[in-house]
Amino acid sequence: MARTGRIREKLRWSKIYTFSCIRPTGSMTADASPSLSLPGPGHSRVVRCNQPHAHRRNPLNYPSNYISTTKYNIVTFLPKAIFEQFRRVANLYFLLAACLSVTSISPFSPVSMIAPLAFVVGLSMAKEALEDWRRFVQDMKVNIRKAIVHKGNGRFGNKFWHKIRVGDVVKVEKNQFFPADLLLLSSSYEDGICYVETMNLDGETNLKVKRSLEVTLPLEDDQSFNDFSATIQCEDPNSSLYTFVGNLEYERQVYALDPSQILLRDSKLRNTSYIYGVVIFTGHDTKVMQNATESPSKRSRIEKKMDYIIYILFTVLVLVSLISSIGFAVKTKFEMPEWWYLQPQRVGDSHLYNLSTPGLSGIFHLVTALILYGYLIPISLYVSIEVVKVLQAMFINQDLQMYDEETGNPAQARTSNLNEELGQVDTILSDKTGTLTCNQMDFLKCSIAGFSYGLRSSEVEIAAAKQIASEESGGSVQNGSGIDYWENGGSSCGSSPEIKLEGGITCKIEKARKPMIKGFSFEDDRLMQGNWLSEPDPDVILLFFRILAVCHTAIPELDEETGSFTYEAESPDEGAFLVAAREFGFEFCRRTQTSVFVRERYPSSADPIEREFKILNLLEFNSKRKRMSVVIRDENGQVLLLCKGADSIIFDRLSKNGRMYEVDTSKHLNEYGEAGLRTLALAYRKLEESEYSTWNTDFLKAKTAIGPDREAQLEQASDMIEKELILVGATAVEDKLQKGVPQCIDKLAQAGLKIWVLTGDKMETAINIGFSCSLLRQGMKQICISPVNKDLITQDANKALVLSLVTEQAVKEDIQKQITNASQMIKLETDPHAASALIIDGKALTYALEEDMKQQFLSLAVDCASVICCRVSPKQKALVTRLVKEGTGKVTLAIGDGANDVGMIQEADIGVGISGVEGMQAVMASDFSISQFRYLERLLVVHGHWCYKRIAQMICYFFYKNIAFGLTLFYFEAYTGFSGQSVYDDWYMILFNVILTSLPVISLGVFEQDVSSEVCLQFPALYQQGPKNLFFDWYRIIGWMSNGLYSSLMIFFLNIGIFFTQAFRQGGQTADMAAIGTTMFTCIIWAVNMQISLTMCHFTWIQIVLVCGSIATWYLFLLAYGESSPLISGNAFHILVEALAPSPVFWSVTLLVTAACNLPYLIHISYQRLYNPMDHHVIQEIKYYKKDVEDQCMWTRERSKARSATKIGFTARVDAKIRQLKGKLHMKVSSLSAQTVVLPPSPDVL
Repeated sequence: MARTGRIREKLRWSKIYTFSCIRPTGSMTADASPSLSLPGPGHSRVVRCNQPHAHRRNPLNYPSNYISTTKYNIVTFLPKAIFEQFRRVANLYFLLAACLSVTSISPFSPVSMIAPLAFVVGLSMAKEALEDWRRFVQDMKVNIRKAIVHKGNGRFGNKFWHKIRVGDVVKVEKNQFFPADLLLLSSSYEDGICYVETMNLDGETNLKVKRSLEVTLPLEDDQSFNDFSATIQCEDPNSSLYTFVGNLEYERQVYALDPSQILLRDSKLRNTSYIYGVVIFTGHDTKVMQNATESPSKRSRIEKKMDYIIYILFTVLVLVSLISSIGFAVKTKFEMPEWWYLQPQRVGDSHLYNLSTPGLSGIFHLVTALILYGYLIPISLYVSIEVVKVLQAMFINQDLQMYDEETGNPAQARTSNLNEELGQVDTILSDKTGTLTCNQMDFLKCSIAGFSYGLRSSEVEIAAAKQIASEESGGSVQNGSGIDYWENGGSSCGSSPEIKLEGGITCKIEKARKPMIKGFSFEDDRLMQGNWLSEPDPDVILLFFRILAVCHTAIPELDEETGSFTYEAESPDEGAFLVAAREFGFEFCRRTQTSVFVRERYPSSADPIEREFKILNLLEFNSKRKRMSVVIRDENGQVLLLCKGADSIIFDRLSKNGRMYEVDTSKHLNEYGEAGLRTLALAYRKLEESEYSTWNTDFLKAKTAIGPDREAQLEQASDMIEKELILVGATAVEDKLQKGVPQCIDKLAQAGLKIWVLTGDKMETAINIGFSCSLLRQGMKQICISPVNKDLITQDANKALVLSLVTEQAVKEDIQKQITNASQMIKLETDPHAASALIIDGKALTYALEEDMKQQFLSLAVDCASVICCRVSPKQKALVTRLVKEGTGKVTLAIGDGANDVGMIQEADIGVGISGVEGMQAVMASDFSISQFRYLERLLVVHGHWCYKRIAQMICYFFYKNIAFGLTLFYFEAYTGFSGQSVYDDWYMILFNVILTSLPVISLGVFEQDVSSEVCLQFPALYQQGPKNLFFDWYRIIGWMSNGLYSSLMIFFLNIGIFFTQAFRQGGQTADMAAIGTTMFTCIIWAVNMQISLTMCHFTWIQIVLVCGSIATWYLFLLAYGESSPLISGNAFHILVEALAPSPVFWSVTLLVTAACNLPYLIHISYQRLYNPMDHHVIQEIKYYKKDVEDQCMWTRERSKARSATKIGFTARVDAKIRQLKGKLHMKVSSLSAQTVVLPPSPDVL
């Protein structure tokens, strides 16, 4: 479907920018035969613009735009999946046994060995195929998105993303994602400017400005591409998001290309109606996919440790097989010739029982024994674990507490291989933008002319007030819920409706009302509805509002439905300032090339007056400057410089006469910071016309300069004008985190988890977010590591230029020195409440991650309470994750929502994707997906804790029952002269793992709960049982194996001892092998099922039915099997009805052996609960006796103990706030006491 171009907006936004979008002047070369080639390797890519078919054949043959994040495809599935299955040691053993089962030395038929292995491996492969199919479906959701592509003759039409080729001309409209890496040709703006949101790539919320080459500006509509042709030579595909080198040959001229013309896949077009671009990189050649890594095959630590247990059991298997084969060889040589009834001389050429070669017979018997004792290695363990993990994943998927009603997205376990790993996480590495934040700022407070305005309290103040009020009222707790700073209402605060914090600020203990206006939560009648005119300094307040309305780069958009303006700002802060200015009566309504128009309702009481402020110059914000300024001319002709920025930068630039409000404003800024708010200082300066003209001449010269020192010249020019400022006030906005993020971080910190934030955003924004979510707090020592020490930074641009010339080795040494000094500072710290936070930027991280420094960096990071890495690339995120994973040797979890997080999600032991609105790349690469960060609390603290304990107990029990069963075969073989005879019927052995003991152990792995989900959340320290590996350490594993060894001894020797000499039947007959074997097997069934009953803490009707049903199934099978034909049942014909059931010895032995097998375990757990109880034992007892209801004080005390000591999180922040307030109160009381003096007696008295 053809589309015509839209009318181009005749605005040249590029003229307002100083530091961005510098366009090269002229062509790179004007020779008649220009050279398109680029020097050096890695620049061999050639793109024929508007000729996509040219790239489908050699020598170009570039890949399509199809992407895949699956682990397998049709060709690789079988080999890779089979390799995955036979990485498991047990499967390798059973493969060997299955191969040997076709020979004459096997004690079993081939079907009995091959069928179980094929079933186990096939089921596991089917599960892998299903999970990978789900990844494929999500990939296709991206691949079948539609883009508008040039189809020839100036006609554009829709095409699927995966069909886009290199060279295609693509038209992208507002709020759409770029389908591939594009070269910007033109935009809806006259000068080719467009705004791009790269949040999905680097996590930054600020919009980036891109600008096309001037030569391509005439390509302004669909028809202009009818005969468009050009050639691009550029760098080969690489992972660098911030660099690009290339040339464009167009109309026989060659033009240099740089990153400002490149639009990367998965970034979004904003504030621009449309752009035209030509595809340079597609599919896996795009920079975002180059930053991705291949989907790894992850295995949990428990599964890896299980391999070592298999090694141990295999060693035991070989050992007992060697004993059996040596015993058999000895018997063959010395005793078998005398066994005339076996007729050994008639064995012929068989080597199995050859009297002349007993050694060879022993070797063949070794193979037979290895197969016979295979029950020591539980083949059904893996398939049982697979079944259990799939069911656990279903429970995670169906948990309504992790279902997001707004988006309709449930939690999803995309792979079930790592369920138990969720319960062993030590460090969480989180993205910021879209994961912790929802990119919304709310204007909450401000300081103007030394007065603080804004009565609404932040969440930090509300929580601290609740805690103090609770202490004042005696700390009573209702409903056993304990003190929850986040609960609505003041039920935990006694009768105190409000509390005075400090500085006259009163905090109401109630849930903050939801703001009716997005971005504006300010409440103070002194500034609203024109009441500010009655304040002491109305002129300063007027100037404050005008700075908010004028000092920005936003674009207004009229909402025709509501009649109000919305603002497309480069940062959420600017949007909040403009909304605040509008609500105060100063509405930014229009921008032209040179002016900003503001509708002011005050001081005039009549209709709003539209005032024009001419924009003379704009010095935009960047992370180095930490400030933004505009030079304007108001309607009176006065030239003003309006400036906003970080308070430390602004205060250093104040004039002597401009510091009137500095002390009060600094006090307010500290209070706002303690409340977790983001702050900026506002200032201004009046300029004389002559002064401005002189400066503007120098500034334009620096702006038009070309060369490496251009930026230094601009910085120097900016410093000349941004000085001698007069302070006006400060703003405080609340960075809106996603719902429940501070609570979740607080709970995870109490659970003992360490939390790192890895973000592509600038350092100041990352620090502010750290304060908002309580990873940082006032009083915490911030260790900021950057390539140039902050102590060296000056305002002199010449010195900055000298510093930029420092050699790379010197920079590296400086980084190492900063890390060393910080480590020493932490070690020398003596205050037990002191906490440090490490904040490092991407450039410093480049050096810190080098081989000779990374361990030192990791040691420092581990010693800090929180770590924030900012301005990091996707590759650096993955490298940091790898460093933490390999350096600490502990389980890491990475969580993010964008394509820039894919690397770290895949590198971490566990990857969690946020299924938000900004694409699905993170989800497609993840192991688990949730819709909001707050659900991570339940995923780890509840499901992770349960899954870890379930899997650990299940595996230990599996080894116990197989050892208890398998060793009885060895005992009997040794007892019968190493004959290779099994005491059990073949059908008994087949059914043991398949039916009779499989379902109870699966129910243990699916339904077991040591405590309920509510208790898990109330006692977060219980989670530490997983990272400490209390339920799957070698002590517990060996204990369970020893229990299996003991049970096997009791089962065999008690049965043999009782049945050996005495009569078994009423007629006086002794028991035969069938009777002894069946009785022993009955004892095993009872013993292992009673053992699992003692192991379970939580019984459901399903577990009761399965445990009791397993025992009942054995008797029903024995009855049915005995009633079958003797040709089928053999020696077991009528064995239950005629032999076992009538015999009291059978029932007595069953009871005796079952009790003897389980008595030691019962004594052990009784002693442990009495004298050395674990945390969950205490909680279980409290809940059983209902002490949580009857004794609230004890329940509260136990809850307070169930928090891991932490220096981050909201609780730690509130505790610090309380210590601060109590310290101030103590100082105040002390000062009052010191002022109390004894007055002299009155003269009248004398």
